[in-house]
Amino acid sequence: MKNRENRTGYILLELGAVAFLATGGIFVKFSQLAPINTGFYRVLFSLPLLLMLVYKELKYVSKKDWLLLIFAGVFLAGDIALWNLSFTYTTVANANLLTNLTPFTVVPLSYIFFKEKISRFFLVGAGITLLGVLLLIGGKAVPAPENYFGDFLALCASFFYAGFLLICYHLRDRLTSSVIMFISGIGTTAALFLTAGVTEGIQIPLTFADLWPLLGLTIFLQVLGHNLLAHCQGKINVNLSSIICLAQPALASIYSFFFFGESITLKEMAGIAVVILGVYLVKAQYTKESTSVFQKQLE
Repeated sequence: MKNRENRTGYILLELGAVAFLATGGIFVKFSQLAPINTGFYRVLFSLPLLLMLVYKELKYVSKKDWLLLIFAGVFLAGDIALWNLSFTYTTVANANLLTNLTPFTVVPLSYIFFKEKISRFFLVGAGITLLGVLLLIGGKAVPAPENYFGDFLALCASFFYAGFLLICYHLRDRLTSSVIMFISGIGTTAALFLTAGVTEGIQIPLTFADLWPLLGLTIFLQVLGHNLLAHCQGKINVNLSSIICLAQPALASIYSFFFFGESITLKEMAGIAVVILGVYLVKAQYTKESTSVFQKQLE
């Protein structure tokens, strides 16, 4: 694996990607289609846009990388399907909390497969960030027997998303982010088509009210959010990247305040502040390491 630079500019760019991804709840809430159908069209509509960016590069992608990316797309489909379904059986807070436990999968697996070092200071920063997420939505995320199945689906979604991130991280050394998102999108579309057909039946968006949330998801999540995130994975350590993604619930809460008039309590504001502090501490650790590596190269 190539060394990542972990520069502040790329970290801010990933925060921008997370900001786009955090808009997902807005468009899903307005969608007139069933949840998995919504996810299916979100990815399907992105393929022509991404193809315009990558059609010249596709002939250079090996068969092995095609297969890996299709496999990554199936992981992303699992994340989308399970997360969307979880809302039927549990609360929004529970689903957001459990789905954002991705670092607990990414960090140990990155150590096993990529030999990524995990420092004590990283664990402190990650723990503070997770504490902020718990403060932010922990008060609303209440365990209850009737929610257990939905909680389980949301937790499983975090494992699928971690698998998607790790495969993309591995391939980002030799493929552009747009190629990764286009080819994996083929796998995601196929898997969601089959899943939606079995569970909901394929629905067709016919009106503007049907289409505009799907187009919003396509542009803000698939083309901008995930594409930028995949791009940053070539520049940022995967462990740092997974912690930055924990800022998503904080941004989603801010969006909900402006778009849906949902109040933000003092406890939730404290949670947002703690999330920012935790991300900063983790970022400072990796920035320090990158500077040390650069200085050694100059010597």
